Amino acid sequence: MRSRQDIIELFSSFLQFEADRANGWVIDGRLRRNIRNYQGTLTEAEPSHNYWVVYWYKLWSHQPEGLAKGHLSAYLQEACYWAAQKTITSITTTQYTLSDCFQMAIARVDKVLKGFKPEVGFSLSSYASAIFSSELKEMLRQQKEIDICTNWRLLRKITQKRLVESLENAGLRATEIANYVLAWKCFNSCYIPQQPKGTRKLPKPDDATWDAIAKMYNSQLHSLPNPVAESSKETMEKWLVATAKATRAYLYPSFTSLNAPRGDENSAEFIDNLADNLPGLKQESLLSEFIAEEEQNDRQAQLKNMGNILAVAINELDSETQQIFQLYYAEELTQQQIAKQLEIKQYTISRRLTKARETLLIKLANWSRDTLHISLNSTVLNYISTVMEEWLKSFYTRPLTPQE
Repeated sequence: MRSRQDIIELFSSFLQFEADRANGWVIDGRLRRNIRNYQGTLTEAEPSHNYWVVYWYKLWSHQPEGLAKGHLSAYLQEACYWAAQKTITSITTTQYTLSDCFQMAIARVDKVLKGFKPEVGFSLSSYASAIFSSELKEMLRQQKEIDICTNWRLLRKITQKRLVESLENAGLRATEIANYVLAWKCFNSCYIPQQPKGTRKLPKPDDATWDAIAKMYNSQLHSLPNPVAESSKETMEKWLVATAKATRAYLYPSFTSLNAPRGDENSAEFIDNLADNLPGLKQESLLSEFIAEEEQNDRQAQLKNMGNILAVAINELDSETQQIFQLYYAEELTQQQIAKQLEIKQYTISRRLTKARETLLIKLANWSRDTLHISLNSTVLNYISTVMEEWLKSFYTRPLTPQE
């Protein structure tokens, strides 16, 4: 088992899975030819892989959909694999395999490239590892929420824009969508749950509520572009359940593994068909160690230390600011909703959030300067602020432990 060392391999080969195990590299012929052509123009000794990372990144910034993106995607295969492996091993139950998680994460390579700043000093692989992990956890976390969230809670949290998009995605006609949207509006007007705001287990409306929903719907039929006959409470429930189902399918589609068999058990897998139909691809020798263990340990230690710094800084905030953070990041309330709940002016909430973020940013920036020896400037601070915001969302959504 060996890791990729050759420059051509690093920037033109992609990970292949078999039985949910990474077992080799697949070479993209077009990428290999492209990097060989560029190597032929060099007048000096072969530069390091960091040179090529910056080189392809600059080309990508001018041509986001060109070959440079392919080279960078190939380079990030190992970082994505380790992010997927760490995530999947930390979850006790999930419907997804390692290869599924890898595919879900690598699909976020555009977000990695758009957020990366070479001038800051962090390596692309380290930054990508953090973003892949964050994005993957968020996708799995959302999937978990949508699975345990009742239809009625889902219908109360969805926006009308997303609702319409979900119904369009399900193939409904415009007239049908208008009926469903009106039913949804009546549901939100008539169904006033007794549970605290934010609970995922809202119960099914009772008979009296269904009667009220149907009555309101029938009284507003004239507002529809093509009014239909009056509908019963049974029809209201049927439409709303169908709406919730369409919303789940649209917001959280299922992922099909590239290693899933096609047809009967003797059929080839998706990845086999892909390889067979792409000229220039060939499988190299078996995959060995992905990254030197020392480098992996250093990266994990840095991420752990960053989390510790932020967790300690949060604990040092006053209790009211910590409560505001909890409502803003964990409950996902708006500043106006927080102000109403705490009986504080909205501008006070805004100032508290801004001041608290600045406090955390200063601590994290000082740690980056003193520990990672990064020179601080406005670009670096903006970059660190973005990473910190991603961490705060993850910390409060699960929440994570300080060690994570």
